[in-house]
Amino acid sequence: MKNFNFGSFPTTRPRRLRQSQWIRDLVAENKIVTDDLILPLFVIEGKNKQEKITALPDVFRFSTDLIVKKAREAKSLGINALMLFPAIDQKLKNSQGSEAWNENNLICRTIKAIKDAVPEIGIIADVALDPYTSHGHDGIIDKNGYVVNDETIEALCKQALVQAEAGCDIVAPSDMMDGRIAVIRDSLDECGLVNTAIMSYAAKYASSFYGPFRNAVGSAANLGKTEKKSSVKKDKKTYQMDFRNSLEATKEISLDISEGADLLIIKPGMPYLDIIKATKDNISLPIVAYQVSGEYAMLKFAAANGAFDFDEVFYESLVAFKRAGSDAIITYGAIEIAKK
Repeated sequence: MKNFNFGSFPTTRPRRLRQSQWIRDLVAENKIVTDDLILPLFVIEGKNKQEKITALPDVFRFSTDLIVKKAREAKSLGINALMLFPAIDQKLKNSQGSEAWNENNLICRTIKAIKDAVPEIGIIADVALDPYTSHGHDGIIDKNGYVVNDETIEALCKQALVQAEAGCDIVAPSDMMDGRIAVIRDSLDECGLVNTAIMSYAAKYASSFYGPFRNAVGSAANLGKTEKKSSVKKDKKTYQMDFRNSLEATKEISLDISEGADLLIIKPGMPYLDIIKATKDNISLPIVAYQVSGEYAMLKFAAANGAFDFDEVFYESLVAFKRAGSDAIITYGAIEIAKK
């Protein structure tokens, strides 16, 4: 903080600017507006279908037709971007995750349906193999159960291309493979998709806060499983970042910027406000905080048990992201806060 001379009491009374709501609003340094919000949605097959997610209160999986309705609702509330995640049938999953680059897969069909109905809303498509693999990992595994880097990148490129060709505005690689941003950027450009942006999960930590999400996309039960019962790990620590490290985030973020990322995601959000702040202080690209499933569920469960008022604490948590330096926030409660 700069060394300013603020004067002294009784001439200086900071409480003068707190005495009423209007003046507090007038001098507020950070505010949440709907333009800041990105709404994540879980997509399932079927029609007029909605499934409750037990570990994620008030969040549902929706069939494509209902996702379109959600898109309309979001846009009417001033939310300008959606983020899509699939929950596909177990029968479509295999060790390679090949359904990810099927040009007629669930996500591609949903992208097209949203763009036909609500063309002005932005669509961000997750790029990772975990919803599609029989072992639940974000990439392809070798005979020892290790997630291989370069082979996975080849698959991710194919996945990103079919999503971009389906009409998504931004692809968001969440896999944390080394070098994948550069290869995906080159692949998109070579196919004439120069305007498809990349929102990189630049600093994604191996966190236990992802539990409800993995249940939502159906990867939790598969994680670590193979047909041959090899030594596949049940965690993602060989590719997602060690939560004990902060300087490592600087390296990851710098690499993604040099490889062509347009926006940067820090994930999880609340436990990593220091990473958001350090990134904001040192780089000029837009920063997106992801209030992950465990964070959101934690607030919901605590409020349901009388610990606090959900609306007040939820708003406070979003302001914390802005205060730390986030330009946008991915949150499952985007529609809730927009309505308020």
